[in-house]
Amino acid sequence: MSVRRGKRSAGLLLFRRTGDGLEVLLGHMGGPLWARRDAGAWTVPKGEYAPGESAWEAARREFQEELGLVPPDGEAVPLGEVRQSNGKTVTAWAVEADLDPATITPGTFLMEWPPRSGRTREFPELDRVAWLGPDRAREVIVKAQAAFLDRLAEHSL
Repeated sequence: MSVRRGKRSAGLLLFRRTGDGLEVLLGHMGGPLWARRDAGAWTVPKGEYAPGESAWEAARREFQEELGLVPPDGEAVPLGEVRQSNGKTVTAWAVEADLDPATITPGTFLMEWPPRSGRTREFPELDRVAWLGPDRAREVIVKAQAAFLDRLAEHSL
């Protein structure tokens, strides 16, 4: 069994309505492991939380930590949970809001890079964020999280 089994994350999926239809705000995972990947490398802004912390509060905290912006107010549409291939359970809410991706200030993490070099480097949690239409979002989002797109579409009909 993987060490990651049992971990939980929570996040906010922002969406907006445009002349071309619905768009969602996704973040491209930062760091050297994701730098050259596109498919499966985009995610709902989210993060882990500990037992005893509510998923909703964690989602709002993680939004601020990941993007450096106060989470938007507005109706929170529960999108439920998904279990990712790494064993992590992700809970998400959709919130209708608009923001300029250029205004984000991503949080960072430390990791040894290159591997076994003994050197630690800092990388952004998300190296970029973008508004994506449903088809493009489905092409690039972490596979399990595509269910959030389906649930949002059902809600938005």
